[in-house]
Amino acid sequence: MALEVRERGIKGMVLPRENGKEAAMVAGLAVYPVTSLKEAAEFLNGEHRNLVPLAMDVRQFTVRTQRHLGDFADVKGQENVKRALEVGAAGAHNIIMIGPPGSGKTMLAKRLPGILPPLGFEEALETTKIHSVAGILPPDAAIVSIRPFRSPHHTISNSALVGGGSIPRPGEISLSHHGVLFLDELPEFASNVLEVLRQPLEDGYVTISRSRLSVTYPANFMLVCAMNPCPCGHYTDPTKECSCLPYMIQKYLTKISGPLLDRIDLHIEVPAVRYRELASKESSESSERIRERVTAARELQAARFRGRKGLFANADMQSKDIREFCQIDDAGEQLLKMAMTKLGLSARGYDRILKVARTIADLGAAVVIRPEHISEAIQYRTLDRNVFV
Repeated sequence: MALEVRERGIKGMVLPRENGKEAAMVAGLAVYPVTSLKEAAEFLNGEHRNLVPLAMDVRQFTVRTQRHLGDFADVKGQENVKRALEVGAAGAHNIIMIGPPGSGKTMLAKRLPGILPPLGFEEALETTKIHSVAGILPPDAAIVSIRPFRSPHHTISNSALVGGGSIPRPGEISLSHHGVLFLDELPEFASNVLEVLRQPLEDGYVTISRSRLSVTYPANFMLVCAMNPCPCGHYTDPTKECSCLPYMIQKYLTKISGPLLDRIDLHIEVPAVRYRELASKESSESSERIRERVTAARELQAARFRGRKGLFANADMQSKDIREFCQIDDAGEQLLKMAMTKLGLSARGYDRILKVARTIADLGAAVVIRPEHISEAIQYRTLDRNVFV
């Protein structure tokens, strides 16, 4: 409302004190917070001369991080998975993790927002608008200063996920804007619920149409999914025997449709953690250190895509952008050809491999995509390589 007031050229607004800090985040607008209608009437009649506009320092809201969600330094083992999550964060790639129960998939996902780049002020303002419309902004809050992390239950309905109601309200995908939408136990979600994700993942927004009006909400989020490798969960667990037959595993995996899987760049196998790693006294790398590398890679991408509308990170690249920014040498071309023909990679994985390889190169500040970057990217196509069937 405050942004619209400023857009219409109105100089100020009077509103309840509880909403004052939120509205005062809009620069160039005089916000007068009051505690009662009587106080508002007195101010408008010129009788309450002590009421002054509320001033907020926006700088204090641009440096906060997701420390309350935990630190990667607390995670024992899983170094390969942490590296994959770093790659995903650096390029804003969608991720799916496959592993047995207890391997740490959920714990790792909850720590992912802590390695994402800090939320910029304009991003924070846009995110705050969505949370304000949804009515979930905490009382007396000024702004959403940390990246959202939403984790809906697998029984969620279509309208709760994408938004809906007689007066359309934003759903979980919009509440995840500029943050992470985590879907745990992915195959347990209804197939029709998963299919509605396809359009927002492609376009970055969702339109909710009703008989009297149509509302468009932004939905530019990182999709992070977790699932077991089979119905019983123990197919890849070296210590527990799997009781599933091959056709049961195939049926379980095919609950994730090809078009949805096509929009997920990184397929990460999460193995069970060994006792030696759990008992280790060595501390892992902190989220802060990882975030520094991720932020540096994102800055490289911002410079590369400057002036291109809708292109902010490597995951946003379309085919023409891939041809321009993901050129590889002969050695890389031969490696990619071998992956396509001998490892059983699908054609849809070709562009994904190049985009992820571009991100891996950015993390190393490399201008040219080298064979080692492509080799690592190929490892992140587990489901294309038919590892589980």
